[in-house]
Amino acid sequence: MNISIKLRFWILVIIVAISGFSQGMLLPLIAIIFEQDGVSSSMNGLHATGLYIGILIASPLMEAPLRRFGYKPIILIGGLAVAVSLALFPLWQSFWFWFLLRLAIGIGDHMLHFATQTWITSFSPKERIGRNISIYGLFFGLGFAAGPLMTRFLEVSTTLPFIISSAVSLAAWLIVWLLKNERPEHDLESTSFFGTMKRFGKVFKYAWVAFLPPFAFGFLEASLNGNFPVYAMRSGIGVEAVAILLPAFATGGILSQLPLGILSDKLGRRTVLITITLSGFICFTAAGLLEDSTTGLLICFFLAGTVLGSTFSLGISYMADLLPKQLLPAGNLMCGIFFSFGSISGPFIGGVAIELLKGISFFYVVSTMLLLIFIALVTVRPEGSSQHEPKSA
Repeated sequence: MNISIKLRFWILVIIVAISGFSQGMLLPLIAIIFEQDGVSSSMNGLHATGLYIGILIASPLMEAPLRRFGYKPIILIGGLAVAVSLALFPLWQSFWFWFLLRLAIGIGDHMLHFATQTWITSFSPKERIGRNISIYGLFFGLGFAAGPLMTRFLEVSTTLPFIISSAVSLAAWLIVWLLKNERPEHDLESTSFFGTMKRFGKVFKYAWVAFLPPFAFGFLEASLNGNFPVYAMRSGIGVEAVAILLPAFATGGILSQLPLGILSDKLGRRTVLITITLSGFICFTAAGLLEDSTTGLLICFFLAGTVLGSTFSLGISYMADLLPKQLLPAGNLMCGIFFSFGSISGPFIGGVAIELLKGISFFYVVSTMLLLIFIALVTVRPEGSSQHEPKSA
C-alpha cells in the first residue's frame, strides 16, 4: 500500500476502534443504570437488542446510497448519528427514548462498519486482506474492551460517560473529512432496493458458507455475555468467576486476531476456519466437563477466545475471497445481517436451553453450534463467482 492508502487505512481503523468503544460502553452502562432503577432483567435484555434491530432494519437500505454517494458520506452520516445519539442520552432518562437512541446508534454504527469494511476489502490486495481485516477486528476489539471502563464515571455522574463518549466519537468523525471519497466498483444492475435484493440472492448463492463464522461470533458474544452470567449464578459457578472468565475470552481473541489473519493469508481462509471451529468445539465441550473447576474454565475460556475471537473478521475475508468486487457491498451487508441474527438468536436459544435442559451444561449449546458450522465448512467447498480475481493494490 502506498502512503495515501496507508493513511486511509489507519483512519478507517481508528474510526472502527471508536465505534467499538461506544458499543462496549453502552452494553454494561445502560444495564447497570436500569438495574439500579429496578428495571427487570428481561426488559433490560430486550433493550440491548435495540442495537441489533437497528442493524437489521438498515441493512437492506444501505447499498444503494453507498453506490450513489460513495464511502465517505456514509461514514460521515453514520458517525454523526452515533455522536449525536450519545449526546442525547442525558436529556431524558426514559426506557423507550433510550431504546430509540440505541436503535439510532445501531443504524449509525452499521453505516460505519458497512462502509469501512467494504472500503478496506475493496482496496486490499488479496495476499494482505486477511491481515488488514484482522487489524480492523483487533482495533474494534480493543475499543470494545475499553468501553466498559466508562462505567466507573457513574460514581461521578450518570451523564458523564455519555458526554465523554460523544466527544470522542465527534473527534473521530472530524478526521473522516481528511479522506478523499471513492465509490464501489460499478455494477450494471439497478442500485434500487430490488437491485440490492437481487444481489443478496447472488451473494448468498456464491458465499453463504462465509456468513456462518459471523453468525457464530454474534451467537457466541451475545450468549456468553447475556446467558453465561445467569447460568453461572444458577449452577454455583459464582459471580467472581464470571468476572475473570469473560475477560479471559476477550483477551484470547485480542492476542490471536492478527496472527490468525496473517495465517489465513498463507494457508487459506477455509483451512483456518475449519481448524478454529473444531478447536472451539473442543474447548467448550471441555468447559462443560470442567465447569466445577474455575481454573479449568479459565483455561478453556482463554483458549476458546484465542481460536474463536477472529471468526467475524475471517468470515469477512473469506467472503471477499469468494465474491467479485461489484458484489462486495452486498456481501459485507450480509456479514452484518448474519452477525445480528447470531446476536439475537444466541441469548434466546441459550435462555431456552438454561430453562428447559436441566442438568445439561450451557456450554454444550455453544459447542453444538460450533460443531454444526465445522461440518458445514468441511462439507461445502464453494467455487465462488470469482474466487481468484486479483484485488487492486
